[in-house]
Amino acid sequence: MNQAERISAAGRQFLDRRQFLSQAANGLGAIALTSLLASEDLLGNPRPVINPSRPFEPRLPHFPPRARNVVVIFCAGAVSQLETWDYKPKLIEWDDQPLPGGPAVTFQGPAGNLARPQYSFRQQGETGKWVSDLIPHLAGLTDDIAFIHSLTSNSNTHGPAENFLSTGFVLDGFPSLGAWTTYALGSENQNLPAYVAIPDPRGVPQNGSNNWGPGFLPAAFQGTPLSARDPVRHLSPPGVSPETDQAARTLLQRMNARHLEQHPGDGKLAGRIASYELAARMQLSVPQVTNLESEPEHILKMYGADDTQNPHKAAFARNCILARRLVEQGVRFVQLFNGAYASAGKLNWDGHSELKEQYDVHAEILDQPAAALIRDLKQRGLLEDTLVVWCTEFGRMPFFQKGAKGRDHNPDGFTCWLTGAGIKPGVSHGETDELGQKAVSHVHPLYDFNATILHLLGLDHEQLTFLHNGFERRLTNVEGHVIHDVLG
Repeated sequence: MNQAERISAAGRQFLDRRQFLSQAANGLGAIALTSLLASEDLLGNPRPVINPSRPFEPRLPHFPPRARNVVVIFCAGAVSQLETWDYKPKLIEWDDQPLPGGPAVTFQGPAGNLARPQYSFRQQGETGKWVSDLIPHLAGLTDDIAFIHSLTSNSNTHGPAENFLSTGFVLDGFPSLGAWTTYALGSENQNLPAYVAIPDPRGVPQNGSNNWGPGFLPAAFQGTPLSARDPVRHLSPPGVSPETDQAARTLLQRMNARHLEQHPGDGKLAGRIASYELAARMQLSVPQVTNLESEPEHILKMYGADDTQNPHKAAFARNCILARRLVEQGVRFVQLFNGAYASAGKLNWDGHSELKEQYDVHAEILDQPAAALIRDLKQRGLLEDTLVVWCTEFGRMPFFQKGAKGRDHNPDGFTCWLTGAGIKPGVSHGETDELGQKAVSHVHPLYDFNATILHLLGLDHEQLTFLHNGFERRLTNVEGHVIHDVLG
């Protein structure tokens, strides 16, 4: 067989000059038509249309939303579901016995015997939900909460697991849930950041700003870190009077406007100008919203912000009040952290060695302020439009680590919960096995959890995309299903 005979029939057509030119013309025509349709947004492109000069202007969701704002309470360090929300009486019965067929070694070393919950559980509310005495204030809210007891993670290491919870990927460089939200919806308040991250008073979480980063989305959609104790830095230049500062901003605005006229269509320039203008507006708005002196004494007391014996609790309580004030001002997404970086469990919920001793400290900081935040939102009517999310990156094993009094990492079954706008109250969805080690009923990877949050904001997680390196990226990768059983 000669060389020409090895070529396929379709290949031989391209050797024909008329056939080649005809197919090339058709292909170029199809490309041109696709480009024209895309420019008119006629291809059903779900990506939001962003005005670079007004990146935070409100945008319509895919369908009517149940929630307008989100507050995420992120407990860093992996809270044990077995000491909080997931009651397993079998653990009491099998206390200090080896787990039949259990792993000999887990993430940090040899596994020990099964260990009963380190706190008593009791039934709460009209639903009779069993909740730990570790968190009595939050336990009193169970009738308003939808628990998901069967979540799983793709990592058992804190940094990648924080990434997976916050961004949908274990690797760095992907947009956070808050960034996706503000990219899709913008903000109702043009004088404050659309997305605020409030670090714990003891420090930032393990993966730091990745938890509120923009990834490959425009930088405008990253979270702005601030807290009641550490507001936004460098808002006002030192040694410059307000009048001089205003005159300088006015001049800069004129120069920017003139430059933009000379370079129309420069989206990066327009975006940079918009960022500077927001910063200027924040000089007035941020000090007002972070100044808690106007809060009445009974509110400070309700949150525990007046606690002189526990400064970390008081500081976290003030952060919770700040979260409420931000929601009141129309900030779209607030991420409130409880727990800092890896510290052998001293600064977060990573209870490997002395779980009870450390959880006594962390729960005291979390419980009253977080419960007060939910109650305060409810009594002000804000919970009707605000979704409150409580989450942690993974759970804990039902046995202690060998030679220790703490539990190792467990990504195979843990609990997070939702309350507020669009949530069916008093629901417990999914379950782990009788010892709390693995999710066995209605198993949900964290993709489903994030898809449900987007759904409540009126966003279809499959349609919310961004073209990056030739791929239509989304928060839930190529997975995710809305958990309809927890929706009201």
